[in-house]
Amino acid sequence: MTRVYGKYTMRNLLLFTTLIASHAFVAKADDWPQWGGPMHDIVWRENGIVDKLPTDGLLPRVWSVPVGEGYSGPAVADGRVYLTDRIHADGTERVLCVDAETGKEIWKHEYPVRYTVSYPAGPRATPVINDGRVYTIGAEGHMFCFDAKTGDVIWKKEFQKDFGTKLPNWGMAAAPLVDGEKLITLVGGADGALVVAFDKATGKELWRSLDDPAIGYAPPVIYEFGGRRQLIMWHPAAVSALDPETGEVIWEHPWQIRFGLTIPMPRQIDDRLFLTAFYDGPLMLKVSADNAEVVWKGQGKDEQNTDGIHAIMPTPWITEANIFGICSYGQLRGLDTDTGKRLWETFDATGRGRWWNAFIIPHEDRFFLHNEQGDLIIADLTAEGYKEISRAKLVEPTRKVQRRMTIWSHPAFAMKSVFARNDKELVRVSLAK
Repeated sequence: MTRVYGKYTMRNLLLFTTLIASHAFVAKADDWPQWGGPMHDIVWRENGIVDKLPTDGLLPRVWSVPVGEGYSGPAVADGRVYLTDRIHADGTERVLCVDAETGKEIWKHEYPVRYTVSYPAGPRATPVINDGRVYTIGAEGHMFCFDAKTGDVIWKKEFQKDFGTKLPNWGMAAAPLVDGEKLITLVGGADGALVVAFDKATGKELWRSLDDPAIGYAPPVIYEFGGRRQLIMWHPAAVSALDPETGEVIWEHPWQIRFGLTIPMPRQIDDRLFLTAFYDGPLMLKVSADNAEVVWKGQGKDEQNTDGIHAIMPTPWITEANIFGICSYGQLRGLDTDTGKRLWETFDATGRGRWWNAFIIPHEDRFFLHNEQGDLIIADLTAEGYKEISRAKLVEPTRKVQRRMTIWSHPAFAMKSVFARNDKELVRVSLAK
């Protein structure tokens, strides 16, 4: 039987996830200091936000500043916004720091990079800000640790040079994860260095784990199952759970992913772990302290003949009752969490086309969606379907993909505002009541 969750159930769920979220990352409530926000779960928890958008046209900006190309999203911390981009004409990647109130540049760091990856439109990974430092990873595997205030380089790594990394087709895309004194990141190196933990202050290698030449793109994430903290690394050969302190493998579930497209972040709901891939579809695992077994798996034959959610980039949202996500050709779908059965689908928030994207961000008893056409949407998502509340233009799409203009950069929600970018500008739009 399909279970309907209402506003109180969802609010309780968001409160619960706030309370149990990893203690490793401390941030102000109104910051968005890493990919996925303060709790690394892609939930916006600020209050005092508008019930409806103030216009159905272009949203008024607090400020707009010019930037270069990039797929990476902005990060916001301590009154500053951090972003990476690429200046194609100069052959450089840049790390930018601007004032969150005015957009005025505070510092920038640039370095030469020759792109060899497909879709060479700039960095992919969102910066991470923690304990006065900023961590960035470029498309070709240049990782930096900066002083957040001054932009001085504290330490750096070059994955190809230092670890023998053979880049995946679309470059290094996974944002790193801070856990206590460790910085854990997908490296894709030789000799068991698919994932590496560094001392976040010095860059010293603490441990390395796993081998998979395909590498993948999914960010590392830590969940607790059976009373045990587990670092979930989803890579093209398997879903692997590691001890975050040592890198020791706790369990592995083999799952060969076509073309290495492990991209959306795995999602936890109670003792289950949900994953979804463009070609291979959805998978639900039941996880204990030392094992994982399949609960259900999608039956879609390929990315065109789908039953569940075959996501290319956006991470779905999951509750005890339902899963909401974007499928391979733009279908926004609702699934039953227990069975994977599709409950509904719509194109109202998206469009029809291969790799069509929209990011889904829960907020209180509704959702914000940012689609690849640059629309910002407030909507209800329930077991019954999609109900749009309001829609406006946030930024214009600037990158041509599959004969359409797109934006594939995740926005940040902080300071009662949304911060978003395309290949030309970074903007702040207030969403305060």
